[in-house]
Amino acid sequence: MEFTIFHAISILGLILIIVGTIVSKRNKEQRKVYYTLLILGGICLEVYSIYLKDIIFIILQAIFIITAIWGIVRNSK
Repeated sequence: MEFTIFHAISILGLILIIVGTIVSKRNKEQRKVYYTLLILGGICLEVYSIYLKDIIFIILQAIFIITAIWGIVRNSK
C-alpha cells in the first residue's frame, strides 16, 4: 500500500482528536481548545473519508464536525 498525503491527513486528524480528548475541559478556554481540536481533527478525517469514497464515514464525520461546532458555540456563551 502506497503512503499518500491523504494518509498523512488522516493520521493528523487522529492525533488532533486524541489530543483534544486528553485536554481538560475544566474552564472555558480549555473547552475552546478541546472543541477546536475536535473540529480540526474531524475535518482532516472528513477529507480522508471523501478520498476513500466511503459514504458512511463521510456522514459520520460530517455529524461529528457539526456536533463539535455546536459544542463550541453552546459553550462560548
